[in-house]
Amino acid sequence: MSFKEYPIRVGSMLFTAVDPERGHEVSYNRWYERDHYYAGCMIGPGMLAGSRWVATADLKALRFPADSDVVPNIEAGSYVAIYWINDSQFDEWNAWAVDQVNWLYGNDRGFQHRIHAHTGMYLHDSRWYRDEDPVPLELALDRNYQGLVSLAVQRAEGTTQEDLEAWFSAQLPDFLKGSPIASVAAWTAVPLKDDAPAFVPRDPNAASRSMQLYFLDGDPRESWDAFKEWAERIDASGIGRVTYCAPWIPTVVGTDKYTDELWG
Repeated sequence: MSFKEYPIRVGSMLFTAVDPERGHEVSYNRWYERDHYYAGCMIGPGMLAGSRWVATADLKALRFPADSDVVPNIEAGSYVAIYWINDSQFDEWNAWAVDQVNWLYGNDRGFQHRIHAHTGMYLHDSRWYRDEDPVPLELALDRNYQGLVSLAVQRAEGTTQEDLEAWFSAQLPDFLKGSPIASVAAWTAVPLKDDAPAFVPRDPNAASRSMQLYFLDGDPRESWDAFKEWAERIDASGIGRVTYCAPWIPTVVGTDKYTDELWG
């Protein structure tokens, strides 16, 4: 059966990487999973799917480069939550989300003991698949993939978004073939609204950066050498430079698993 696209389509995403303050790991995990994940995101208009991922201390140690401008320091961000928003509903969801988070904090539904490492709204640019009949990106957050790699590429001066996408379209098939990487999705950030919460960091380089998500069938630790080689290939291409590469594994929903493994 040939691959068919359906009318439901991801148009944008929220990517939010956060650290709990030390000593608040369990309470943060429970607050986010049992309240904020739903009240702050999933009940919003046009929200298709969401998932949470964690980086234990050994996974953080694999991240590179050390001088990343995506996060305050390369080890920042123990949890990442990713959400898909239906195509054409970005503005509606974004307006709702700002009002909603302000309402939640105003009604004592926030969590003070957390630090945002990188939070951004992104518009979907491109997607690439390993298989001829793949799991569509729309289902990726529900697929229970065993690994995720977030990789950011800062475009070189004079390189357009079209140039960047053309390079990856030509090079990714070879990289994906026979690998545990089922799909890759690329995104460009949109500026935060002026009334977005002040605790969310602003990112001056976001507009010329491609944030890419690699969904893996296996543990990212087992293919990390391949990602290091892939980053070297990107850096050598002249189209841009990898400014962030981080592996994640899924949280175990309903448990506190990994809360005691976040710090080295």
